Amino acid sequence: MDLIWTEFERVEMRVGTILEVNDFPEARKTAYQLTIDFGATIGIRKTSAQITKRYNKEELVNRQIIAVVNFPKKQIGKFMSECLVLGAVGEEGDVILLAPDFKIENGLRIG
Repeated sequence: MDLIWTEFERVEMRVGTILEVNDFPEARKTAYQLTIDFGATIGIRKTSAQITKRYNKEELVNRQIIAVVNFPKKQIGKFMSECLVLGAVGEEGDVILLAPDFKIENGLRIG
């Protein structure tokens, strides 16, 4: 099913920098809890991400990523997810994060 341009325009993908990474032992599938800075306009958002197969916590801090910031919040156990980090999903469920090639301003929109 094809999208029309106005549908795509509604998806707000933004650049953010991961500030903090914590284990998420309550998650059904192994995941981290991320705190991400999307700049002055959007601010700080939290989410969980099943990215533990390819990334350790230390290498994620200060890394820029791409995320959708205009989905409704989603309750995941006792944790409230406020955005969706984007990545390519491999055949075995491992996620490779989408990220800009160069350090850029947090909050910039992807188009």
